[in-house]
Amino acid sequence: MKMEANQIPRQLAFDLPSRPALGKSDFFISDCNSIAVKLMEDWSNWPNRQHILSGPSGSGKTHLALVWAKSLSANVINISDFFDIDLQKVTSASLVIEDIDEQQGSPELENNLFHLFNMLLANNCYLLLTGKKDPKFWKVNLPDLRSRILGMRNARLLPPDDKLFLALIAKLFADRQIYPKPEVLQYIARHGERSFSAASRLVVFLDKAALSEGKKISLKFTASQLHKFNDLQS
Repeated sequence: MKMEANQIPRQLAFDLPSRPALGKSDFFISDCNSIAVKLMEDWSNWPNRQHILSGPSGSGKTHLALVWAKSLSANVINISDFFDIDLQKVTSASLVIEDIDEQQGSPELENNLFHLFNMLLANNCYLLLTGKKDPKFWKVNLPDLRSRILGMRNARLLPPDDKLFLALIAKLFADRQIYPKPEVLQYIARHGERSFSAASRLVVFLDKAALSEGKKISLKFTASQLHKFNDLQS
């Protein structure tokens, strides 16, 4: 997962209506996410075989979770589908539950989650939870479940630093089969809003604008469109 000097930097695959690469080698490691990656790779030493991965939308939680799930042949479900699962079946293997902080604090859901935690422990299986917010902000009312979650180790993906933000932009374009010149990527990195979600929206905006106007995503085109994009966001 190292980057050669003459290569376009790689980074996380993001949630876009395109075809992002989700392999381990497609995850770019920078200072802002290296600790989270190390903790994920240290899964054999997770306390109670349970772990939390948190971070903003588009930060690579799903990417890392899927890489981890593949390595352990784990099941992957979203919290929105939790009511439809068979607890006995899903706890027979290691498990990823995504977007757990989007659940509404239903008593039935929380009771089932608590039972799931215990069943996975009894079966010597691993559990990975993902969410946008830090666990202390999750809406969990069942005291035993909240205590269990707050006792889990959390790896947080931080906002992008310079290297990761440039890699992010390059990869977002590449996922749409677009390869702008380095000067375009650098311009966006200098003048674009420094967030995963804003970068995702900007790349989609530039792609649609270029197709609509029949133009390439050049430096001049990008500069003019970035002003329009920022006006729309304000």
